[in-house]
Amino acid sequence: MLLIDNWEQAHLEQDTVATIGAFDGVHLGHQFLIRNLVARAKETGRLAMVVTFHPHPVAVLRPDLPIRYLTTPGEKAVLMEQLSLDILAILPFDAQMARMSAAEFTGALVRHLRLRELWVGPDFALGRNREGDIATLRALGADLGFAVRAVEPFLLDGEVVSSTRIRALLAQGDVRGATRLLGRYPTVAGEVVPGARRGRALGYPTANLEVRQERAVPADGVYAVFAVLGTERYPGVANIGVRPSFDNGARTVETFILDFDQDIYGCDLVVEFVERLRPEQRFPNIADLVRQIGQDVEVARRILDDEARSRKNP
Repeated sequence: MLLIDNWEQAHLEQDTVATIGAFDGVHLGHQFLIRNLVARAKETGRLAMVVTFHPHPVAVLRPDLPIRYLTTPGEKAVLMEQLSLDILAILPFDAQMARMSAAEFTGALVRHLRLRELWVGPDFALGRNREGDIATLRALGADLGFAVRAVEPFLLDGEVVSSTRIRALLAQGDVRGATRLLGRYPTVAGEVVPGARRGRALGYPTANLEVRQERAVPADGVYAVFAVLGTERYPGVANIGVRPSFDNGARTVETFILDFDQDIYGCDLVVEFVERLRPEQRFPNIADLVRQIGQDVEVARRILDDEARSRKNP
């Protein structure tokens, strides 16, 4: 897959079939669209291309509305490459791009990225003040030499799958629901950094993740998780929250990796959220906290053993 971050420097040798959007999360709806786009590109002898943006356009157009990303640009690229996409253009969205008219933007797509067919949703619009709706795009396409195909949204059990819905599910702690819409476990990734080391003193040492502030993180609570370190996956229990039994400090993501005893400070860790066990809570004493952690570990172990078996025998 070819990755482009500056369309003026692109030198393509084939025409493209493209779609445009944020594609945050690369959920089931995105996957359905991209697989069909790839099939169409192969059928017509063209390249399949996704044009997306970073930061998210809302972060520039509505800075008062903080964006919580489901995927980083790098994670998005990995997921799209797995769908056999030919080209991923991740363009920097800034005030200058926000001022571009629909004619200017599509003209640049034709000149630099050899656009010949554009796939969009029925409510799609691009360009300054969202002036480039489907009717406008079709008129521009007639002049510039590209066709426009309106694609109906992907439905799961009669409901549209969207990044907004997934963020709402994570905010509720419903990681099972988010998994269903993503087609994979929701994740949080970051570098393992030193923490207060209270977990080690309690007999449950945790990996404390440095997570970007703009990342969509599940609701505070305790979760059964898989911890991915390099190519290895380990069962674990993660706590998200402010540690009310201690200091009500900054919000953290801490993971106790089961049956694991290695120094992983400075390593990159991915946490896959499987099921929420309980909300975060304050305990009156350390003994009660330790007892509850032990129960959490046993429940998580059973859940994750079942999960691992189901993955081997779908």
